Amino acid sequence: MNGLNAFERQYRTTGALAMIAQSVADILSHHVKLAVEGIDRMYLNIYVPKLQHEQGIVWFFREHRGLPVPSAAVMSPMSRNFVAKLEGYAVRHEVPLVQFRKGQRKDEVMAEHLRKFQRPEGVVFIGKAQEKTPVFRTEKRKSPKTGRPYPWIVRSTAMVNHYYVYAFDRDFGPFFLKFCSYFPFNAKLCLNGHEYAKCQLARQGIAFEALDNGVLSCADPERLQKICDGLSAQKIDALLRKWLRLLPHPFTGADRRAGYRYDVSILQAEFSLTQVLDRPLHGRLFFEQVIRENLDLGRPQEVQLIFNRKINRKTPGRFRTRILTQDVTPSLNVFYKNTRIKQYHKENRALRTETTINNSYDFGIGRRLCHLPKLREVGFAANRRLLDVEHISHDCILAEDAFQGINGPVAAGRQRASGLRFADPRVHALLHAVILFRQLAQGFRSSDLRQQLAALSGRDPESVSQGAVTYQLRRLRLHGLIERLPNSFRYRVTQFGLRAALFFTRAYNRLLRPGLAAALPNLRAADATLKPAFDKIDEQINACINQAKLAA
Repeated sequence: MNGLNAFERQYRTTGALAMIAQSVADILSHHVKLAVEGIDRMYLNIYVPKLQHEQGIVWFFREHRGLPVPSAAVMSPMSRNFVAKLEGYAVRHEVPLVQFRKGQRKDEVMAEHLRKFQRPEGVVFIGKAQEKTPVFRTEKRKSPKTGRPYPWIVRSTAMVNHYYVYAFDRDFGPFFLKFCSYFPFNAKLCLNGHEYAKCQLARQGIAFEALDNGVLSCADPERLQKICDGLSAQKIDALLRKWLRLLPHPFTGADRRAGYRYDVSILQAEFSLTQVLDRPLHGRLFFEQVIRENLDLGRPQEVQLIFNRKINRKTPGRFRTRILTQDVTPSLNVFYKNTRIKQYHKENRALRTETTINNSYDFGIGRRLCHLPKLREVGFAANRRLLDVEHISHDCILAEDAFQGINGPVAAGRQRASGLRFADPRVHALLHAVILFRQLAQGFRSSDLRQQLAALSGRDPESVSQGAVTYQLRRLRLHGLIERLPNSFRYRVTQFGLRAALFFTRAYNRLLRPGLAAALPNLRAADATLKPAFDKIDEQINACINQAKLAA
């Protein structure tokens, strides 16, 4: 900036401020070069439904496998066998087996190994880490009749080895399956919808430019959106079944034929809307401005608009807004029960709005993967409603500028006009005339304005001079409330003029005057709710003054 002259510095500064001053609707309508709505990260629970309770465990060993005493002793050989098969798979296929260190970021390890991975599909590496997890244990109990001890299956927790199978799929890109090495071998599947979209674009030969977790540009945006819409529960389930066939399985074929098969439920799902802006720097400034004006989005009345859920005193959870800053990138976070909407400026290139649902029961939806379409509707609708609320809140900034502009003086070239001050009786009459003239298809003349001003002020039309009418016409025209029709002496009320006149007159007639009459102490408003409230405020202030011994 040091090499710029004063005019250029002023131009760049005012240009950036002008960008901020635009409404949210203007920015998203005219400065978004790509908008993509799709599933982001999904974290899925992989489990055998029949083996999630004590009775199911007993039935599995006693009735299915024919063992007389179900206990931890019969579970251990299954665990050792599964671990041996996993580690043997790593040796046979020359897959690195990595022991994760405490505090080590697993995503960074995956990124490092993925850079060296050259095959179109396969296991990148297998990671190993000890984690606390729910397990089934055997405890000894005594029979109340015979006094003899017997084993009993109970729920517990333990530090157990987990194996992270990080793989690359030709359709889904990078993902991982995490297996618990202890019976009943529950697992987790983590995938990313944006990586799925990138793989599909590459396979179909559609040129695109990638973001870290998204798409920056695409030669066929409509096709990209169809790809994102096509990521269904059936395709996700097919991904799981495919890799369960390729990897060592903890259960035998006989177990699976007997109904002991993995099922899928949704632990966490992120639904994102990415809007790539054509002006990165201005987009960041604009986003920070939106954050400043939406610190109250976490209030219950705002949250229930965003999530379309009724909130009362019994609704669990804390409703709050948090502004978090990572490095220099701020993010807006709004919470509802276990769900969060996060909005941030991604890589200084795009506005990312994403809803993360951690418990589908927050919205009365089941957790099974088959309920994904309903969750999509909730997540994407929440993103859109958040933007709608921001439209309204940011437009209020512009409305304040418009209000002050109407009230203040205005100049256009050599012509100047005074402000149309709110609640001024003469301005009030002038705005009433504007409302009437809006209905005239051919516009109105100065003589029409003279007649209306005289009638509204209770004066004789002859007493209103032509100079006074010309002055009022100039005020209305310079403020943008009316415009002159070409090649004529007629004027037409603008859309802005009608709305401003309606708001000024209605706010004065229906809110300010009756509200003030109800609040003033020397007026007796019958059954007014405002007056007792103001009287109570007055009493509390007097009590505070007396308590502080500040009264005269």
